Amino acid sequence: MSTRTVSDRNDPVIESRDALIAPMIKGEKPASKWKIGTEHEKFVFCEADHHAPSYDEPGGIRDLLLALTEFGWTPVEEGGKVIAMSGPDGAVSLEPAGQLELSGAPLDNLHQTCAETGRHLQQVKAIGAKTGTGFLGLGLWPDKRRSDMPIMPKGRYAIMLNHMPRVGTMGLDMMLRTCTIQVNLDYASEADMAQKFRVGLALQPLATALFANSPFLEGKPNGFLSYRSHIWSDTDPQRTGMLPFVFEDGFGYERYVDYMLDVPMYFVFRDGKYIDAAGQSFRDFLKGKLPALPGELPLASDWIDHLSTAFPEVRLKSFLEMRGADGGPWNRICALPALWVGLLYDQTALDAAWDLVKHWSMDEREALRNAVPRQGLAAPVPGGGTLRELAREALAIARGGLTARARLNSSGDNESGFLDPLHEIVSRGETPAERLLRLYHGEWGGDLTRIYEESF
Repeated sequence: MSTRTVSDRNDPVIESRDALIAPMIKGEKPASKWKIGTEHEKFVFCEADHHAPSYDEPGGIRDLLLALTEFGWTPVEEGGKVIAMSGPDGAVSLEPAGQLELSGAPLDNLHQTCAETGRHLQQVKAIGAKTGTGFLGLGLWPDKRRSDMPIMPKGRYAIMLNHMPRVGTMGLDMMLRTCTIQVNLDYASEADMAQKFRVGLALQPLATALFANSPFLEGKPNGFLSYRSHIWSDTDPQRTGMLPFVFEDGFGYERYVDYMLDVPMYFVFRDGKYIDAAGQSFRDFLKGKLPALPGELPLASDWIDHLSTAFPEVRLKSFLEMRGADGGPWNRICALPALWVGLLYDQTALDAAWDLVKHWSMDEREALRNAVPRQGLAAPVPGGGTLRELAREALAIARGGLTARARLNSSGDNESGFLDPLHEIVSRGETPAERLLRLYHGEWGGDLTRIYEESF
């Protein structure tokens, strides 16, 4: 999630609807300037007893962040507490229960993305070796209860933790017990954004299945392959889901703005503090009638903040976020951007991907999304067959898209090799979660502590 540390009192006041659309228009770029931004979260644990370290304890989350200074990272503070680190590779920040996230820099190609990921993991592993700290690449804490989780000192999280139980049964699980990998991608125009948004939403269940990696809850199998994805089904229905309006004729920036205006607010950031506005309306804010700040009109930065508080399967800000994947190890962190860049950054591939899904009804899209958390690649797809069969077609399209991009490394290799972990998953017909379940019921003999040997 975004990190704010400075109030933008000098930002312009939003005085017209044009200001609400402006961030999306500003995001338009020619294809030659499209970038790839990858975000990935990991669980942090103490190697001695596997507990999730608190912020303040010796060797805990604060110390882990500050240790990054030896690699050139700079502390970012909120209320006198270090909550993130800033550097050339983006930002390292805290999720609500101390999950560590790298929000990577916008990069030109996947070779750079994978090098960035590798640098980050080398750095945190080096720190972990000194502090007795390990890192776990999964979509869900496998053995922790909510009550086991520490809370990080970020103002927006306090507001969200208080609000989540009012609107769903699993919002606290989303905040405290999950990790994900996300990819941020550019678009050239409103029409290009709309096509990419539609393909991204329709095929997001494919990413969920390929990266399904959360089959355990509180020490035992939970009946799902991606319990992280299942959690979103009852987190907050007003800010999650498959967004049927994206597939309607005429979809564009205006329609997404209308959606965001209907998403209830969480907060307003002023003078270094988060003001609780949970459940209040941005439409009222535009009229100067926000109960949390009566008489004040929103600033441009307030709208940017609000855009970050919706959590659909694909999210639009000044770029598109692909949000369907569980957390995982290094090679799958590289594979997720490879999948989406291959499908969305070459027009021939994008058209072919749309051809795969354009005839699906909204009911069929919803049914697939609902089936995948339990069934993974075995989920039935509209028109017959399974998601595993569709995955073969989609990966072939993605490989063609990456080959056509012709972004080569120093050895002359293009980017398509980053898809290899996904081809292996499809070839075996075994998702990462099913592999873990096989180990749990077999080699591990039901001893889930063995999962910590998987590490990152």
